[in-house]
Amino acid sequence: MANPPQPEPAIGVIGGSGLYAIDGFTGAEEHVLKTPFGEPSDAIIGGEFAGRRVFFLPRHGRGHTILPHELNHRANIWALKSLGVRWIVAVTAVGSLQEEYAPRDLVLPHQFYDRTSRRAEHTFFGEGIGGHVAFGDPISNPLRRILHSAAEEHHEHGVHDFGTYVNIDGPAFSTRSESLAYQRAGYDVVGMTNLPEAKLAREAEIALATLAMITDYDCWKDDEEPVTAETVIGHLQANADSAKAVLAAAIPAIPEVPDWPEHRSLDGALVTDKGLWPEKTKLKLGPILGRFL
Repeated sequence: MANPPQPEPAIGVIGGSGLYAIDGFTGAEEHVLKTPFGEPSDAIIGGEFAGRRVFFLPRHGRGHTILPHELNHRANIWALKSLGVRWIVAVTAVGSLQEEYAPRDLVLPHQFYDRTSRRAEHTFFGEGIGGHVAFGDPISNPLRRILHSAAEEHHEHGVHDFGTYVNIDGPAFSTRSESLAYQRAGYDVVGMTNLPEAKLAREAEIALATLAMITDYDCWKDDEEPVTAETVIGHLQANADSAKAVLAAAIPAIPEVPDWPEHRSLDGALVTDKGLWPEKTKLKLGPILGRFL
């Protein structure tokens, strides 16, 4: 099979439906894609910012119609990679598990603790092609540093470098017992969406880093009201302009050439001999395995 032509390296942003409304974002165009894994969360908005191709995907769909346990992460990452995305900034709401991480602060996580239960949906591999990517450092540190620098300059509340993100299934928030266990273990924030995105991005050779927006203290903190959806949405709306400012500063600082370790994460990860790869699976994973075909 001939090596398919590769689109120009682009930057992806996964987050709220209004994030693409950044001053200077031009040529906005909707991309309605279908993937072998089903439909992405919504149409992807593509355009140009600071001379770079940028694609925005509303994680929960416009109007927040898709809950965390319903997200088709494989379709989302496959679609972004098919458009040439090689860097992803994931903007996400999280609950704080530590006193010093206050609502409206930003956290740049570097680690995850997995409490999800849908493991088969968090990998592209199987169906005759085996792959085991290294995931000891699940976040792209160069991209995280770019986001941290932009956040330090443009976010008016606290900014925290490093942190461990506990990923639960949702859609319900944690019980108090669970929340206390995470807090006492020393983890930093809790959310429902980001770990599958990070795993699949690594398999797709996309560098991913997370801009985590703290909305609440979950429910471990006795002197705070337990988290509610109303609280989360209120803090998210308050931080929306800040998130756009951080993105606007970070995007021009991202290199134009994808040559970080994450961009070659499948080197040494594919364990099935190429001669045994089923044709159907090769076609299904075309954007993921493009440089090996």
